[in-house]
Formats: sequence, structure tokens, C-alpha cells
Amino acid sequence: MKTLEQLYDKNVNCPVCNYEFTTKKVRTRSLRLIKQDTDFMPFYQGENPIKYTVFVCPNCGYAATEEKFDSISNWSKEKIQIEVSSRWKKRSYGNVRNLDEAIDACKLALYEGQLLEESRLYLASIALNIAWLYRLKEDNNEEKRFLKIAKGLYEEVYYKENLHDTNMDEFKLAYLIGELARRLGDIENAIKWFNIVVSKPASNSNPTIRKLAIEQWRFIKEG
Repeated sequence: MKTLEQLYDKNVNCPVCNYEFTTKKVRTRSLRLIKQDTDFMPFYQGENPIKYTVFVCPNCGYAATEEKFDSISNWSKEKIQIEVSSRWKKRSYGNVRNLDEAIDACKLALYEGQLLEESRLYLASIALNIAWLYRLKEDNNEEKRFLKIAKGLYEEVYYKENLHDTNMDEFKLAYLIGELARRLGDIENAIKWFNIVVSKPASNSNPTIRKLAIEQWRFIKEG
């Protein structure tokens, strides 16, 4: 399936400036998962939806993931208008995105998420998304830079944030931190985090993650 056939236009109303715009999304029915890396990065036949996870208002520069885009307080709107919109050079990310444009959109969302003091889990997911995009681009140095940022944020999540009402649990989070550490060459920390998963009987509630942790722990030990 050609790229344009995989995409459709989603109509969006910016909650900051009330500007109406369209942004591309990948049709769910067109998705064909080829494989998934051990840090959960998905690879699809054709367009990868991670390129379109962030919506960017072309008028004011407000950027956030689709799930977060409409959830913005009046304080946050004012913050965006002062810190972003006042300097924004109008441009659109609403067409087919190449990897550089997808990375720019995600970096903008990460910057604004930090400005608005969003949860560390939200910021970590964007940082990981950026690392994945650099993996697609085959830029190893930048991939590792953002894997390190994501790992640091996920560690803060583990110790400081509540995971209720999120798609993350303690064991998936511990596994992911361990896997990011492994990819960064921090073997001692990787083993520590994999052990958190493997050593706790409660991780049986998430057998897929437990199996992954055991496999990666063995991979390190045998390597």
C-alpha cells in the first residue's frame, strides 16, 4: 500500500488558539506489524504511526501527543502563548512527515511538556519515541542520547510517580529501564532492573514481561 493510501487527514481544533487544522494519521486497517524490538519499538510495513503521534498547531506552535492535546489548563495555555507562540514561525507538520519532521515535532512536544511540568511518564514516552525515530534514521549517537534521557525519566517515574490509570505497571517499567540500560551498555544497572522483575513473584501477573526480563537477563549472563 502506498504511503498516501495508508494515511488520512484528522481535523483538529487547537485548544490554545482555536485554530482549525488537519494532521495526518495512519489508518489502523493498514497497519502490518513486522517485528518489535526488545524496548517495544514497533516496525510496520509502510508508514510507521510513531511519526504521527504528536499533533502540532501550525498557527501557535502548541504540540502534544494526540491523547494529551486537548487536556490543557488555562495556566498552560498562557504559558504556551508566552513561551512558544510569541516566537513561533508558522509552519505545518500536517502533511506526510519525513523522519526529520517527525523528530522535530516530537522534540517540540518534549520541550513544551517540560515547560508545562507534565508527568515524567509522559515526557519519557516522548523521549523514547524520539530515540526510536533516530533508530529508523540509523543515527546511533542521537538514538543513544534520547535513550539515556528516557531511561533517566523512567527511573524517576519508578521512584516518584503513581502508575494508576496508565498503560504501565511496575514490572513493565522495571523491565523497560533495564532494557534501556542494556542498550546503553550499563550492564550492572540492566541486571539490577531485570532482577526486580524476575525476583518478585507478583511479576507472574505479567507473564510476557517476566519472560522478556528472564531472556534479557540470560542474554547478558551468557554474553
